[in-house]
Amino acid sequence: MSTALSHAPEPTVRAALRSPKLLRTEVLAGLVVALALIPEAISFSIIAGVDPRVGLFASFTMAVSIAFLGGRPAMISAATGAVALVVAPVVREHGLDYLIATVLLGGTLQVILGLAGVARLMRFIPRSVMVGFVNALAILIFLAQLPHLVDVPWLVYPMIAVGIALIVGLPRITSVIPAPLVAIVALTAFTLVASISVPNVGDEGELPDSLPSLVIPDVPFTVETLRIIAPYALAMALVGLLESLLTAKLVDDITDTHSDKTREAWGQGLANVVTGAFGGMGGCAMIGQTMINVKASGARTRISTFLAGTFLLILVVGFGDVVALIPMAALVSVMIMVSVGTFDWHSIRPATLRRMPKSETSVMLATVAVTVATHNLAIGVAVGVLVAMTLFARRVAHLTETGRELTEDGQSALAVYRVTGELFFASSNDLYTQFEYADDPDRVVIDLSGSHIWDASTVAALDAITTKYGRKGKTVEIVGLNEASAARHQRLTGELTSH
Repeated sequence: MSTALSHAPEPTVRAALRSPKLLRTEVLAGLVVALALIPEAISFSIIAGVDPRVGLFASFTMAVSIAFLGGRPAMISAATGAVALVVAPVVREHGLDYLIATVLLGGTLQVILGLAGVARLMRFIPRSVMVGFVNALAILIFLAQLPHLVDVPWLVYPMIAVGIALIVGLPRITSVIPAPLVAIVALTAFTLVASISVPNVGDEGELPDSLPSLVIPDVPFTVETLRIIAPYALAMALVGLLESLLTAKLVDDITDTHSDKTREAWGQGLANVVTGAFGGMGGCAMIGQTMINVKASGARTRISTFLAGTFLLILVVGFGDVVALIPMAALVSVMIMVSVGTFDWHSIRPATLRRMPKSETSVMLATVAVTVATHNLAIGVAVGVLVAMTLFARRVAHLTETGRELTEDGQSALAVYRVTGELFFASSNDLYTQFEYADDPDRVVIDLSGSHIWDASTVAALDAITTKYGRKGKTVEIVGLNEASAARHQRLTGELTSH
């Protein structure tokens, strides 16, 4: 009997098209995501310092492109805050054309990195960093709603409460229509029938009334232009890939399915190239909207991603006047529940914290703190990985032990040191202090049969030990090296200091 872990079969596009129930789920999920994307895309445009149409068109082209090119079905890609923060200085200092050139170059770099196998680096991101990433994301989603809760009419608060109640309660009665969509329609209808004045989508920015068209950036094709845009393009590429690959892994866990991370990496790049070609501001996977699509609405195929982009364009261009009337309270209630559903509450339960090693909790908290402080998920994850690496190295370093034994070899005394554990920079730095240089006899044997030499730092430490004994007229013999350690020691010994 096979013991391999099985994963739930993932619905295909063909299966969804043949099943009215699955197709309805995908269509309605796409509509809910499109409605949620509109104010987000407008606000990210403001962050980047561009016209709202730049962010809205970017969301359309990213979503539609990644539906065909991406490696993670049902994941939503669009204009994002992380990318907006990266490219904002380009717009501020050089203008929109340089932004478009940056997006085109950033997308090209993502394709190159994707084909080079950058997705395989995901395995070096520890679980505690992933938990911190998810929790920080939930906090950022919630914090992004706070501006819509300050200096607003009092009616906004009961409307948000009703929206949350609908999203929580409706699924217990029926799941035919996504609860977030019902909340949006119900609250919009209430504001229109009651003729009340509350902040709405139209207040966020002017919606476009025409379709996107191909754009060629009006920049000189020179080395100077490359010097200006390259740093921002590289930062955009790395931030976009990191957020997209982490989101893909998150969706894998939620849906219990696998995805093609390499395809997702170069697919993000091609989607950004398409977005830049249509004058968009670039983007990457959107975790909040992906959670609406996958968790809240139950979508599982590329259909929902494609329709999210398509509905977005139809809504803002064809029904812009209607969409502008949607109260922000409705969308805030949706995003608050997305935040609550995204947060890993199990990770902060007292019982979990008591069982979890302090180093794991420290990594999670560091990831959350840095991400929330910088509003940049990429920086938070990078710091989390560095903290995890440091704590791991510190923990492993303490597992190295050195034992000393005095014996007789024929007529002469002999000191035998048996070293056990992994020898690398963190553990080998202490190795030098573990020997009795003055008290040992003239012959010393260092037995490394229970160890492994991983780096040049260890070879340098062994050379220093041998040299110190040599100054006292004593000889050192290193024995028990495995094949890899012996090869590394032979190649580096005596070559690490100037002669």
